[in-house]
Amino acid sequence: MTTMGTSIAHAVTAIRQGGVVIYPTEGVFGIGCDYRVKQSVQRILKLKERSVNKGLVLIASHIQQILPLVQPLKREHLARALKTWPGHHTWVFPTSPLTPKWITGDFDSVALRVSDHPVVKSLCDELGHALVSTSANISNQPTPNNCKELQELWQNEVNYYLDLPLGSATGPSTIRLVDSGEVIR
Repeated sequence: MTTMGTSIAHAVTAIRQGGVVIYPTEGVFGIGCDYRVKQSVQRILKLKERSVNKGLVLIASHIQQILPLVQPLKREHLARALKTWPGHHTWVFPTSPLTPKWITGDFDSVALRVSDHPVVKSLCDELGHALVSTSANISNQPTPNNCKELQELWQNEVNYYLDLPLGSATGPSTIRLVDSGEVIR
């Protein structure tokens, strides 16, 4: 049964049970799950009508949650990302062997963000790991601005709608390549 509410504990329980949740981020609502559970990731891709080849963003509360997913880096590359974290900036890193292929798609890289949004931080802290974080929309369509619209869109396909405020950003995060700093979105 799908519910909407303001309980981080209920969202965490849904994720731990392999569920898919809607949650607020800095700029838009995200749809997420435990990135290690392939079936949950596949559900998100189906809901979004998104190709598995494109890869997904992972969001974390602390860099320690994502460091195992990247190859050892040059100090200046990591420093580039750390200057913007925590915050509304996503960086693309070369992957380690621990990064699931269903997250990276056709790439040997993974998009990562350390968030400063209090809800995201609480979710990741409670779970002890990063989450899938992709805009809560159908691919190439506008992202709804509230949980009620999202519930109308996906109804019982999502396990929990975490109806808490968005951050102050005005859209999805910027995505950059960590080795060059080049903006790709």
